[in-house]
Amino acid sequence: MTTGGGVQHPPLKDEQQFDVIVVGSGAGALLAAIRASDEGLKTLVVEKTALVGGTSALSGGGIWIPDNHDMPKAGLRDSIEVAFGYVKACAQGLASDDRVLAYVETARHMARYLAQIGVPYRCMPHYSDYYPNVQGALPGGRTMDPLDFNAARLGLEGLALLRPTNPGQLIFGRMHINAFQARSMLARERKAKWMLMGIMARYFLDYPWRSKTRRDRRLTGGQALVGGLLAALRQRKIALWLDTPMESLTTDAGRVTGVVVRKDGQALRLQARKAVILGAGGFERNQAMREQYLPQPTNQAWTSTPPDANTGDTIRAGAAVGGKLHLMAHTWGVPTLDVPKEEKFRPLFVERSLPGCMVVNARGERFLNESGPYPEFQQAMYANHAKTGGAIPAWIVFDATFRANYPMGPLMPATAVPDSRLRKSWLGKVYWKGETLPELAAEIGVDAAGLVASAARMTEFARTGKDLEFDRGGNVFDRYYGDVNVKPNPNLAPIQKGPFYAIRLFPGDIGTKGGLLTDRDARVLDEAGKVIEGLYCVGNNSASVMGPAYPGAGSTLGPAMTFAYRAIAAIQGKPLALERTELLQGAPRVGQAA
Repeated sequence: MTTGGGVQHPPLKDEQQFDVIVVGSGAGALLAAIRASDEGLKTLVVEKTALVGGTSALSGGGIWIPDNHDMPKAGLRDSIEVAFGYVKACAQGLASDDRVLAYVETARHMARYLAQIGVPYRCMPHYSDYYPNVQGALPGGRTMDPLDFNAARLGLEGLALLRPTNPGQLIFGRMHINAFQARSMLARERKAKWMLMGIMARYFLDYPWRSKTRRDRRLTGGQALVGGLLAALRQRKIALWLDTPMESLTTDAGRVTGVVVRKDGQALRLQARKAVILGAGGFERNQAMREQYLPQPTNQAWTSTPPDANTGDTIRAGAAVGGKLHLMAHTWGVPTLDVPKEEKFRPLFVERSLPGCMVVNARGERFLNESGPYPEFQQAMYANHAKTGGAIPAWIVFDATFRANYPMGPLMPATAVPDSRLRKSWLGKVYWKGETLPELAAEIGVDAAGLVASAARMTEFARTGKDLEFDRGGNVFDRYYGDVNVKPNPNLAPIQKGPFYAIRLFPGDIGTKGGLLTDRDARVLDEAGKVIEGLYCVGNNSASVMGPAYPGAGSTLGPAMTFAYRAIAAIQGKPLALERTELLQGAPRVGQAA
């Protein structure tokens, strides 16, 4: 038996043997462990950090599930054929067609399994796919949001193991809201104020729980997802080793047979009789790997993922035993901003869609549709920076009217938290302010004439309802997070009332997309496209089935858990057959083993 480095080791002791060893504790890893246990397999989960959940726990928790079981309840229709065509177009030939088909066919079955193990989801009828102009896109229904989870099911001990969410996903840094409530409040629907009052009343009146912990009893989003999975893991008494990084894979005659981990300061060799499943995230926290693979400039500080994880250890370990790497130049991009004393940069997902703001480069010029999908936002920053040298960082600019009515990053609406109540240290670090646009331009080092001209054009676009430069608000996706009270375009409002504000944006990410290339059953492939026996990989540890694109909200977590679901079936010798193989006729394959 050898490690990936070829070092000989003596046989392992019986107590160090498991059927399946899962590396990582995000959604894909936990689902794999739970499913393996349900199949009667002795399973171990090893996690590098002291907390469970990885990036999944920080996420919105959404999963992108075509033709899911909840769509008919909302009067929506979908089909595997339409979904396959849409994802295939998005993947642009950078994911094998049979892997795409495996995903769109199996995702709905995985979603039903989640409900069976106590992690139910519901579809979001009005949340559009990210590319509404691509054939096969739907105006809503494929993205699903987890139902709220009662943290009491975990108990205080279990809750202490769950990685906390981002401050930006909580009301006043304390109270959870789900995706439906967040949309209602951002869009300023009539019911929003009453909804907010109800959320606050529920939290503050929950004296028994608040006397024990500051964390909300009601978990939503990624906290609900990982909380539910952790509860299912604990219910099954699956072994979970925290603070246990994997150092290498062991092999025998080309088959992966186990792992070497470091636990309590000691190196331990663990045998996996059936399989090792890698689900430990991407490499976005590894600066050297970022500089090797990603577009420049790049900085690990810009990412919004946990600072103590996602350093690419398991990607490198898989490559060391022959695994092929794929899509390494791609990330799940999102603009991010720096808030002092927070452990990581904040992602800016939705506030940029609200009317009365614009994003500019150093010339004061707009260069993108502010309301578009966040991966395209990040890519536009790189493209414009290559052209002008002034889009990294970029600036999101808004006026006093916007400031009064809407949140922006850590700034709550001024009607709730006026400037006088903001931290004094934030001025000039988190946000910049000027009484006039030329004053603001001087503060942030942007061309004043360009900024004034851009604001004037945006004000005119707001009047007509048509953005003649980037068609902001011109599709159903853009309008989802617009203000329903603003006419004629919910994403456009004048930028003309001082004082004016700006926040600095960086081309961040919520993870990398590249990793080990896998087949339709999550088996890792080598450079020749052959299966490496005993080695499986899911989530951002693997190359994305979506190729370079982001078809809809939940395109990370959905595939992570779906391929984990398929992996366990394959490990048990009962691989899930493809149902609609006629859709693959004549289709090229990317690294697919025979």
